[in-house]
Order: sequence, then C-alpha cells, then structure tokens
Amino acid sequence: MRYALGVEYDGAEFLGWQRLSQPGEGDDGTVQTRLEQALSYVANTRVDTICAGRTDAGVHAQCQVVHFDSDAPRDPRAWVLGTTTQLPDAVCVRWCLPVADDFHARFSARARRYRYRILNRPMRPALQRHYLTWERRPLDTDAMHRAAQALLGENDFSAFRTVHCQAPHARRDLQAISVRRDGDLVEVEVQANAFLHHMVRNIVGSLLMVGRGEKPEAWIAELLAGRDRTVAGPTAPPTGLVFLGPLYPPQWGLPEEVTRAV
Repeated sequence: MRYALGVEYDGAEFLGWQRLSQPGEGDDGTVQTRLEQALSYVANTRVDTICAGRTDAGVHAQCQVVHFDSDAPRDPRAWVLGTTTQLPDAVCVRWCLPVADDFHARFSARARRYRYRILNRPMRPALQRHYLTWERRPLDTDAMHRAAQALLGENDFSAFRTVHCQAPHARRDLQAISVRRDGDLVEVEVQANAFLHHMVRNIVGSLLMVGRGEKPEAWIAELLAGRDRTVAGPTAPPTGLVFLGPLYPPQWGLPEEVTRAV
C-alpha cells in the first residue's frame, strides 16, 4: 500500500533533506535518513521515501510531502504517532493518508511554495534567529515587489540557479511572487511549478540589492533576460527560508493545505 505523509521539520541541525549515505549505514545528518529510519522501525522492515521537493542544509519545511510503500499492517494513526516518537524533536509527522498506487510525491505535484523572512532593523535578532535573515539597512519593499513581477511566467532562470544544479534545463513556470512588509518583518513568497537549486535564495539575494537601492528595479528583468548567474546578486542565507509545501490536484484527496484549487 502507498501512503502520503505531511512532514514538518526545523532544518537548522540537518544537512538538508536528501540522504547522503546508503540505507542502513547510520545517521548521515539528513532529514530523509532520520525519517526512513523511523518509518522502518514502525514497519519492522526497510522503508524508502520520495519527497515533493528537496531542501538544502539549514532550510525548514512547514509541510514536506513524502510517499512510501509498505505492506505492514499499520493504520495511519500508527504511522503518525509511531514514526514521530522515533524522530528527533526537530522533525514530526503531521498526517498520514493512504493514496492510490500511482500517486507520486514529486511528479503528482503541480506547484511548490516557499517563504523567505527578513528582519529589517538596525539590530540583529535574538529571538527566532534560526528562522530569519537579518538586514540592517532599510529595504524598499515596494520596489522589491515591483521588480519581482518581471520573473512571472515560464522563463529560463539560469541567472538564478547554482552552478551545482543538476536539473536538465533551467525553464520554470513562476506562478506568483510577492514582497510584503509587516513592521520590521519582510516576507518574500514564491510559487512555481518547480524550483532550481538555490533558485529562491538567489532571487532573494538579487531583490535585496534592489531593496537597498544598489540596483534599479529594471535590473531584475535584465538578469532574467541575460541568463548569467555571475552578474546576479549573492545567494541569500538558508536561514529565513521555509518550504511551505507542494500543491496537488484535488483528485488525490490530500489535506487542504497541499491541495490546489481547480
């Protein structure tokens, strides 16, 4: 039987989502390895997982979606509670649902969403410092929002991908992007069909240059058209980035937070 899980994690103490070692070789510091170890304990046999979107070291997830197959006679409640008891405090399974055999956490998703938070004030944060990036210089968030709209649509995002990105091409459909301020807190939210390696952090790094007045708003459109990573802004730190989760068609019957309206 195939199951889908909603997994929440604080990525500060992990080396990212993706397993770095072979199954059974012990803890390699990744979320995937710890989750598979916990699921295997509950199933009493090896369990392999596939996620909706891999996250880097230090990046958090509000609702990572994972699927796995198991013939173990366990109900969803047992998978949730039993697995979570075997996980470190920084990871929990929020929900579990049986799904059709053709459901795929990665390929069935139609979109992914990220949020990047920036504390914009003269003094560094003491609270929530693992979930924020600090920018002491004043940011023009209206200019950042206007500049970001040039990225909408299906485009080649070569200017915003890392040299280590293994994707076969750089075309992605960026469906929504916004920059909003609430007091000292600036939030960048991005939704696309899929993302390249470091794509969100590279976009934020360039938008910060616009927000500080170092580059004009039109520069973001120029970067996109130029497709040259070497002239774009620096990669923003992983702190502050949260994978909000993927979105799936209603046919899969998943919770509302990961279901895309028709």
